[in-house]
Amino acid sequence: MSWKQTKDAPFFVGYLNAVPKPLAVFALVFSLCFVGGMGLAALALSSTQNDPGNGGFQWGNRFEQAGMLELRPYPVFRVPGDEESGPRTYMLSGQGKRGVFGQAEANAGTPVTLRGVPVNRGDLTMIQVGNVEATEDGAGNFTPSDAVPLGRWKLAGEICDGKCYAGAMRPGQGLAHKACADLCITGGIPPVFVSTGPVEGRSFFLMADKDGNLLGDEIQGLLALYIEVEGDVERLDDLLVFKADLSTARILK
Repeated sequence: MSWKQTKDAPFFVGYLNAVPKPLAVFALVFSLCFVGGMGLAALALSSTQNDPGNGGFQWGNRFEQAGMLELRPYPVFRVPGDEESGPRTYMLSGQGKRGVFGQAEANAGTPVTLRGVPVNRGDLTMIQVGNVEATEDGAGNFTPSDAVPLGRWKLAGEICDGKCYAGAMRPGQGLAHKACADLCITGGIPPVFVSTGPVEGRSFFLMADKDGNLLGDEIQGLLALYIEVEGDVERLDDLLVFKADLSTARILK
């Protein structure tokens, strides 16, 4: 007795013989449509996401300069200008999700040489600090300029942690990054306000409270959201500081 399949009964039994042609054609067409459909769905979903940007660690461009450490109110490193550019102020972070308050407090107001790795996105640069030591021969011994007030502004944008937004994480903004931003800022990473409208050509601002002090737990409910907030802006060399009055904050979406 033969168990050969016929056109009238294209039933597949794996241990007997080949897959019937109608079933093989159906499986092939279904597989191609399924794979193509999943690819189109992935493309459609990815097109709705914000561009994570091209920021990242500049491993091939290690940072080493002499300057002064200050608390404004988060640790910053101020370096004198030279013939090619004016003085600069860099935001600082430690390894991982930690700040560098200990090193900044221990060396505040004294000339030091700072070594680290830049994390850069556009005109936002943060230095991940590796080593801080006293300078020799007076290098970095200069008097930093005072902050220049730029008036009161109402800005719309998002509160992020400066390290991840600069490129340590991608994406470094939005709800997908909310928990990470909370951990980073709690650990001492400086918060930045990413504005949709520039002030003096800058869209990234080191944040402080309205009195110029560290921000507290009140920002946790505002992280990773599109908000509008008022505050005073001041320029510290090439870095803008936004003293946000969080009592005026309003969630836009």
